[in-house]
Formats: sequence, C-alpha cells, structure tokens
Amino acid sequence: MPDVKLDALLGKLASGKPVPAILLYGDDVYLRKLCRDKLIETYVPAAARDWALARFSAADGEWDQAFGRAVTVPMLAPHQVVIVERVEAIDDLGEDAREAAMETLKNYLADPAPFTVLVLEASALDGRKGLSRLLAEKAVKVTLAMDSEQAAALAVSSAKEFGVELEPRAASLLVEAVNAEPARIRVEIEKLSLYAQAKGKITANDVEELVVSARKFTVWEMGDLLVESRTDAALLFLDGLLRDGEQPPMIVGALAWMYRKLIEAREIPPRMNKFQAARQLQMNPDSAERAMSQSRRFSIHQLTAGLAALADADSLLKSGVANPRASMEFLVTRLAAPSASSKSSAA
Repeated sequence: MPDVKLDALLGKLASGKPVPAILLYGDDVYLRKLCRDKLIETYVPAAARDWALARFSAADGEWDQAFGRAVTVPMLAPHQVVIVERVEAIDDLGEDAREAAMETLKNYLADPAPFTVLVLEASALDGRKGLSRLLAEKAVKVTLAMDSEQAAALAVSSAKEFGVELEPRAASLLVEAVNAEPARIRVEIEKLSLYAQAKGKITANDVEELVVSARKFTVWEMGDLLVESRTDAALLFLDGLLRDGEQPPMIVGALAWMYRKLIEAREIPPRMNKFQAARQLQMNPDSAERAMSQSRRFSIHQLTAGLAALADADSLLKSGVANPRASMEFLVTRLAAPSASSKSSAA
C-alpha cells in the first residue's frame, strides 16, 4: 500500500471506517502518541477501553499473544485496537523464530479480523528484509514526520492550547531551530508560553532569546568548513558541539536539514531577495539568504553524496553503535573530503 501522511491518516479516520492494519513508522514519540491516541479515540469508546484496547511488544516476545487477541471478538464493543510496539525486533530473531513470526503476520494480513484495528509500531525497518516488504504491501504506512508547514501549524495550535498567540515569524524560527521535531516544538512552546503569558504573544525575539536549540544555526558555520575541506577545523567545531551537550543524532538531523535546504536553495533564482526566498524555503529571511549564498559553493553531487552519508550515520547511531563520537568524526571527515568539495568548483 502507498505511504500516507499524518494528516491524510487523520482524514481517513474521520470517515469512521476501520483500517485493518496500520504501520506507524518513525521514532518521533509525540507523533506516535498523537496517532495512537487518535486511533483509540476513533474506534474505542472511553467506557470500552478496559476490554477493547490492548498493547503488546514484539521485543518482549508477545507476538503470538497479540495475534491471539486480534482474532478474539471484543466484549461490548464493535471494534478493538490492538497495538504491537517495536515490530522491528522481529528482524533480530533467530531464523526459525523469525520465520514463525512472519508466517503468523502473513496469515493474519491475508484475512484480517473485521473488528480489529491492528497498529504496528516500528522506529526503523530494513527495506531488504521480508518484514518491511510485507508491511509495505499489506499495511497502511504512516511515516511519523512533518514538513515545515505542518510543524509551524502545530506550533501555532500548541501555543493556543497554552493560551498565547505565536507570531508567524516566531513559528518559522522555532520550527527551524528544532529541526521541525514535534516533541521538541511542544516542549519549547510550553516554556515560551510561560514566559509570554503576561503579554499573551510569543514573538520572534522571544524564540531567539529563550530557545536554546537556536544554536542549530551554527550548522551554517559547519557548512563553510565542509565546503572548504577544512577537516581539522570541522572536527574541532564538532568537538565544541559535543562538549556543549549537543547529541549526535541531533547534529546529524541539523546537518541533514541544512543539506536539504541547500539543494532547494540551488533552484532559487539568484536575483530573488531573502524575503521571497524565506517563503519558498520556509525559513527565516536571514537563514534563507545564507542558504542561497552557501548553496552555490557546493556542487549538487556533493550535496546528494552528503545526504547519503548523513543517512548512513543516522542509521548507525540508531542501531546503538558503541562509539557515537567516532561515528560523528568519521561522518565529518567524509563530508569534508577534498574529492567531494573539489567538484563544487566544476558545478
């Protein structure tokens, strides 16, 4: 089945028709909870949740129990929601156990119980393996991610929940600062709303002063070092970020965001001013201006190769690598490789 965005899933749920199997894919805790809560709210009345809602973990070996529950008619409710967490753990089982689990899943998806909404949760799946292919074919896959526009809308609505108004430029600046991560948006909005309660409005200045993650804008400084192949300086810069408490996955996310924006900025006409570019790139004007300037110093080959390197690093970090710092140093060295940056002068 094709992937659907979060808002498309919520629209689908509004029709009230059961969805036999849904894969919530990604590691954003806030979006996962949002989807899970919406599914429960849609299909299971509050009074029936003691017997029409169940949660299991594939990592804890509860696969058979989950499907046993899925084919059991719920008491006093037309539908039930069965949630199976950490489905990716199936890929790590021994061969016999993995094949048995796959057979159970395959048989169920071939003839799903009409009264059950099966919710499978996975942070990551190996696309080369059978589990990923089976779910891609038989389940509605919802990738737990938001684009900048959706994230800004979330920031605005979250501010309203806390009783304050969020200015449009402040929303854009906040989304950019936290890499459009919903959970971090909620945390920062809660802090900002307490600060701005008296005036009833969160401004761009408030975000700049109070959101610690605004340090993310230093990725542009890293970009300058990478395009100039200043490996030693880039490694020193990385050391400073790690000493300041920045987490490797966050650094990778910020750099990946920068590389994507640089690719987008290459398509913008050079004569476009920073305010027009800001609207197109969904960034604040000063960052948009810097993105336009820096994008022309990278070749498209360097940017796409950089994204591939960042994807590799992200996967490695999420796998629980023993030495994250060494992985980050290898990544920076790879991004700053002279053979890559030398191509920028030819583009």
